[in-house]
Formats: sequence, structure tokens, C-alpha cells
Amino acid sequence: MPVARPEPSDARIIAHVDMDCFYAQVEQRKRPELRGLPTAVVQYNSWKGGGLIAVSYEARKYGVKRSMRGDEAKDVCPQINLVQVPVARGKADLNIYRNAGSEVVSILARRGRCERASIDEVYLDLTDAAETMLSENPPEILEAIDEEALKSHVLGLSEDGNDNQENVRKWLCRNDADHRDKLLACGAIIVAELRMQVFKETEFTCSAGIAHNKMLAKLASPMNKPAQQTVVPFAAVKGLLASLPVKKMKQLGGKLGSALQSDLGVNTVGDLLQFSEEKLQEHYGINTGTWLWNIARGISGDEVQGRLLPKSHGCGKNFTGPQALKTIASVERWLNDLCEELSERIQSDLDKNKRVAHTLTLHARAYKTNDSDSQKKFPSKSCPLRYGTAKIQEDALKLFESALREFLGSNRFETQGNQNNGWGITSLSISASKILATPSGTCSILRFFHGPEPSCSSPNHITSETTQGTASLSSSGRESFPALDRAELPKLTLEETTNKCQNSSSDRDEQITEKSNYKGTCSISRFFRSCEQACTGIIQDAVPSGLENSLGLNQADSKKKCSRTETGINCARSSIDREEHKREAWNEKGTSSILKFFHGRSPSCSSSQQLCNRMIDDTAPLSPSGSENCTGWDHVRTEGSLRIDCKIESARPSLDRDKQRRETWDNFKIEEIDPSVIDELPPEIQDEVRGWLRPLKHAKTAKKGSSIAHYFLPAKKT
Repeated sequence: MPVARPEPSDARIIAHVDMDCFYAQVEQRKRPELRGLPTAVVQYNSWKGGGLIAVSYEARKYGVKRSMRGDEAKDVCPQINLVQVPVARGKADLNIYRNAGSEVVSILARRGRCERASIDEVYLDLTDAAETMLSENPPEILEAIDEEALKSHVLGLSEDGNDNQENVRKWLCRNDADHRDKLLACGAIIVAELRMQVFKETEFTCSAGIAHNKMLAKLASPMNKPAQQTVVPFAAVKGLLASLPVKKMKQLGGKLGSALQSDLGVNTVGDLLQFSEEKLQEHYGINTGTWLWNIARGISGDEVQGRLLPKSHGCGKNFTGPQALKTIASVERWLNDLCEELSERIQSDLDKNKRVAHTLTLHARAYKTNDSDSQKKFPSKSCPLRYGTAKIQEDALKLFESALREFLGSNRFETQGNQNNGWGITSLSISASKILATPSGTCSILRFFHGPEPSCSSPNHITSETTQGTASLSSSGRESFPALDRAELPKLTLEETTNKCQNSSSDRDEQITEKSNYKGTCSISRFFRSCEQACTGIIQDAVPSGLENSLGLNQADSKKKCSRTETGINCARSSIDREEHKREAWNEKGTSSILKFFHGRSPSCSSSQQLCNRMIDDTAPLSPSGSENCTGWDHVRTEGSLRIDCKIESARPSLDRDKQRRETWDNFKIEEIDPSVIDELPPEIQDEVRGWLRPLKHAKTAKKGSSIAHYFLPAKKT
């Protein structure tokens, strides 16, 4: 429904520029031999010569009209030149006309705020330019005024043939005119200059209307065509609207205009003056009633939006008579073509103008032959727009099926929808709307997943490439790690593993430094560390800073206790085992545990197997205070205090030991433990001990598939 907007208190100068038989002019520019000759542009459909969509003024002199077919136009004007509109995907391709319209818009926008209303019409707000001209070079002091401006048609000004240009000059240069008319005179001169500039640069002619608002400028632009302009002073508004048929006014050509004629007997816009605002509001609502009261007096507060680009993209096709689509398959075929064109246009808009369309809408006209309700309107349907031809095609078909189901009724659709019994589609179109500029600084999420794939030919290459790639994926490394395929992990031969165990200490230090720089990322490079390096890294990870010396764990000790050959043999484990143990290590890494404070040092490395087991089990905690191989704890109650003993067992995976410790703590009765003992423990582990004795509620864990990695996994086949 129309929206009532009051005009601003300050006078505005608005122009509406309309191209003259634009499609014909574009074809004549492309084929100069057609200039000055009767010409018409016809549709690609050759039935009866094709439908006329543009007629040059030379052909109009012979009585050719747009409502004619090509054969009928030839009967009226035998010498007419019929030019077929370009065709793409079985329908008219209007890109050549859209691009030509953009040329005109770029010129008009040089002097004021510009709003592109369609392919061949533009609104201009020239208020600032007119104010500047009036203050610096008012018309009355100009030595000469362009002849094109003197050809203007000023409503309310008598036109006396040969003296018309002189009358216009006097009107433009009046000293006694009020401020609004002086601004209007400046606007007329500016528009004349712009029109001549358009002709000089594009070879196109255009007509214009100049007034104080968009509504009046739109009404004035077609009054004197071609290649002329019409000025609407405020004093001439009443006379302009008095005889204007109500159906000629924008937004009154449909049901509202018909209601005015039938309900109130209004045939011209001037007839509305006899009704009060309250009367109009009583019949058509407060907002619409106020709008009708305003337009009867030439009042409109609509502003020029400052839009050089179209506010939507759309494409469609009509299927008249026997061409009506009567099956879902035929509708789908045409929808696919329309969606392909729409996808190209919105993608081009995105690339050139950095704008994104957000809404996809389907419109259609249809009929029913076996139903008394044959006049029921086919509903329009909309949904969020997804970029990509295939996605747009899929969504458009779903919109159509939903609309057809509503049009026919769900029962009839289920039984007749696909077989076409009693329905036909006579028009089909889709559009992309709600086009907004992309925020500055945004980029595609794909940027974060770009990068070369790691190659298995060189472990060093894998280390550098994969570490960089995973560093950008996750700060914790846990998101990307589970996605690694065991089959993709390279399996090292015994010789390769042994050689890797012989790296120099300088290389080892460099890799440890690199590890610290990427701490928190789960890199495949970890799988290629030597046993000796891994042992060193594990101890550094497990032992708190400041305790290394007291525990006596260093690189030299590790090298003394393990021979290279034994280490190489035992470290040649399968990649699957390494992956499982590394995942466990990463799940536990980074937590501050009481277990760290009971780490100790092994008195000897009697078996390389033990060392390798310790290497693989990254977070295998060292035993309490000097007893290296202690993995189980006995807890004995002694007079209100807690004494911790450890029993010596063979090395086990850390998960088993943790489970055993949990069970041992759980066997204790909480009320028999002296709280003061816990208070004497270091502050950083007190909470953990209390947690063992009195478990908290289970922490909420993310549901499966809640990580960002979930959205990039292959879709499950149904």
C-alpha cells in the first residue's frame, strides 16, 4: 500500500530522466544504417512476426504501436525494420540494454544523487547543484543560456510558437521569482546540460521532467517526447492534476484506483480535492487516506535513494496459449534455465559491485480448467537465497511445488500435480532481492582452509606444511586431529626410523623450539619425531618448569640409557598405534594435574622397551617421590591423615592407571579424611584432590558434530 510521507520544509529539485524508445536506440547505435528509419525491436518468438517491445518514433508516425505483432506492423508500415532481441537459453537476453543503461546512469550521477529506477529511467536529486548554481551563477546574470534549456516546456507558461524560447528565457531569468522557482530554473539548465552530455557520449536521446518531488517529475517526463524536457512550477501543480486520469497516477492503476472510481466516483486526481482527509481515511485507512489527500495536492515526500545499481535481479518468461506448461518436468526445465541466468547475474554483481542478494522469490501465473475457482491467484513464494546454480535451481523447484500444492490443494496436488490434470502455467519468473553491500574486510571462509596438501614424499615437507595449515584451523588442535585418516599417515621403515633417531642435538633443539611456537596445534609432524626427541619432549611437557633438575631428567641421561639401535627398533611402531596414543596425549595435555607433582626419575633404563613405552604414552605420569615404576597407589588411613604408598607394577597405559587411581580414591570415605591435610597441599592441586574425593557434575560436552570441522565433512548418503 502507498505510504504517506510529508515533504521537507526546504525546497527540492528532482528530475526524472526517461530514455526515448531505448531498445530501438541501442539497436540503431549498433547498426548505424538504421538511424532515421522506422525500426522496431521484436521478441524472439517468431509467431506472427514476433511481439513488438520497442518502436522508434519514425515508425510511430506511421501508426505502429507496441501492442502489435511484427506482421501487423509491416501491414501498417511496409518499410519498417524489425530487429530481433538477442536470445539466450530460449528467452530474451537484455544484457546489452542493461549495460547501455549503465552508461547513461554513470553520466547523470556526476551532478547529483542518482536512483536507477529501471533499465531506461533514472531519478536525480539536483537540490545541492541548483543551490550552488543559484549562489554562484544565477540564471539572470548568465550571458548565454544553452539552446537545449530554452526548448524546455514550462507548465503554465503560454507557448506562442516562435516566441516560445524567448518566453522560457524570461521565465528562467526572472528577478522577482520566489526561491523555489529560481531553484527550479537552475535545475532546468542543469538537466539540459546533462541530456546533451548523454547524447554526446552515448548517442542516446532522453526526455526529462523537472519538479519539486519525484511524483510530479515522473508525471512530467513523458509529456513532451522525444528529446525534450518539461518543468513543473509549484503554481502549475493544480492544473496538471486536475485533468489527470486517476489510472495514470503511479500506484492507482490497480485495485485502489478502481475502488476510487466505484466507491467515490473519482475519475481524475483533481476529483480527490472534494474529499476531506478524514473522509478518505474512513474509506481506505489512515495511511492510505492521508496519501490520497496529499497526492491530490501534489505533495510527496519520497526521497531519491542514491542507488546506481538495481535493487533486484529478475528473469522470467511467458507461455501463452498452447505454450502453457502443464507438467512438473516442463516447469523444471524452464526453471533451470531461468536460475542459470539469475545465478550468472548475481555472481557478476557480487564480483563487480561487492553486493550479495539474500532472498529468492518465485512468481507465476496459472489457471485451472476443472475447478470453479479457476481465478484463484497462484501464490508467490520466497526463501533465503543460496549462491550456486544448482542450489538456486533446487530451491526454485521446491518453491514452485509448494506454491502449486497451495494453488491446487494438497489432495489434488498429490494425485494430479505430476500428471498435469487441469492446470497450466502461463508465466514463470524468479528474482533475487534484498541485495546488500558486503561489509568491508570480509572474506570467504575458504581462505582459512587453503594451502597445499602435505606430501608423504618428504617428512620435512610434511612438518612445515602441515604445521602451518593446522595452526590456522584450531587453537587447541583437537578440532582437526580426529579428522586424520589412519590410512593417510605414512608408515616409516625401520631404517628411516633409525636414521631419524640419529639427529643432532642442534636439530633437536630447533624442532623443540618449533613445537613451542605451535603449541596447542595438532600437527602431523609429531608423528615423525625420533624416539629420543619424543622422550625429551614428553618429559618437558609432563614435568612442571623448575622440577627438571630435581628429577634429573635431561637429554644426556636419555642418550646414555638407550642405544640408538634398540630405540630405533622399538620405535618402529605402526602409525595407527602412534595416532591413538597421540590423541590420548593431546586430550590430556594442557591440564594441571596432581600427578605432575609426584613425578620422579627412573634409576635405570634396563630395557629400551620401557623407554619406548614411555615415549608412546605421552602423558604417562612418573611415580611418586623416587619410586619410578609405581603406577598403582595404595591409600592408607592413619589417624586422620592421608598416607600415600605406591606399589611397583609393570608399565601400563595411562588411562588404565588413571582409572585405577580414581577407583582407589572413591573407596575412601570422605568423612574420615582430615580436611587440613588437603589444605596443606599446593594451592594449584587442592581443587583437583577435592574433585577426586567429591566428584563434580559431569561437564557438558559438545554434541557430536558441533565443531566447525563437522560442516566440512562429506555429507552422509541417504
